Amino acid sequence: MNVLVTGGTGYIGSHTVVELQQKGYDVFIVDNLCNSHLGVIDAIEAITGIKPHFSKIDLCNAASVKDFFVRNRIDAIVHFAALKAVGESVEQPLKYYHNNITSLINLCQYAGEFSVKDFIFSSSCAVYGEPDYVPVDEKHPVKKAQSPYGATKQICERILSDIAVTGALSTISLRYFNPSGAHPSVLIGELPLSEPNNLVPVITRTAAGKRKEMVVFGNDYDTPDGTCIRDYIHVKDIAVAHISALERLREKKNKERFEVFNLGTGRGYSVLEVISCFEKVTGKKLNYRIGTRREGDVSKVYSDNKLSNAVLNWKATEPLEQMLLSAWEWEQKI
Repeated sequence: MNVLVTGGTGYIGSHTVVELQQKGYDVFIVDNLCNSHLGVIDAIEAITGIKPHFSKIDLCNAASVKDFFVRNRIDAIVHFAALKAVGESVEQPLKYYHNNITSLINLCQYAGEFSVKDFIFSSSCAVYGEPDYVPVDEKHPVKKAQSPYGATKQICERILSDIAVTGALSTISLRYFNPSGAHPSVLIGELPLSEPNNLVPVITRTAAGKRKEMVVFGNDYDTPDGTCIRDYIHVKDIAVAHISALERLREKKNKERFEVFNLGTGRGYSVLEVISCFEKVTGKKLNYRIGTRREGDVSKVYSDNKLSNAVLNWKATEPLEQMLLSAWEWEQKI
């Protein structure tokens, strides 16, 4: 079975490619390398013994997307390719709306034209906005997004839901909480070309001396220690969930043509708790200071993962300590 993985040289994409290949899928990666490295292809081959097919394509270019489908037979799509920095999306909203939405439209148009029916979408807990309650389950209303990035995920889910009504695609949208950690081989991990915004790589870069200090954005939130609370989940656990979702579609076990599942551990940690945990498991003291709140951040969000546990037969297995240790091992290597 031929699976197209867009954004497959990126962080979550590369880990999912590894899991797909180890399950026997033939993987075709499409990526424009705007925030990833071509060397990831060699790292994937080193882990699996198989070199995935690779095409450097900008999904916003409709002609290039069509040409790819003309040249390759694809049976299913796992769509990761998107810009994802919350802060940058606030500063450059048009960049995010154009890239994240146009790329999805082009992909869906030619998926339909070339009879690709199964689609896995990389979504985010950002679709929930500032939640009314935690833990957040899939029945929670999709409220106003706190950032243009979150809004693009909401819009893309709406597009896929509307397409599903026509029968052209069957989609599972996986709403991730906070991916962290690196592959056990330490051959792939989070390696953005731009300065990272996510907490864990900021922590590891600070510990490694690549940053002079890190800023905790706000300590006046309505949480026990005043800092934001998030649900951190190991990237390998997320990758495994994509296999479960794809098999659900392949075996036609989906109850609806558009389904959504949370991917999280069901446990929230504050920024200061994560910092403390990192210092404990690595023995490294972090130079950090408290700053002002960052635009686009919600105060607390963590998952109710009962649905994905029961329906996808999937469960996050790696504790926070292991996520932080693997991220630190990766940071020391790069």
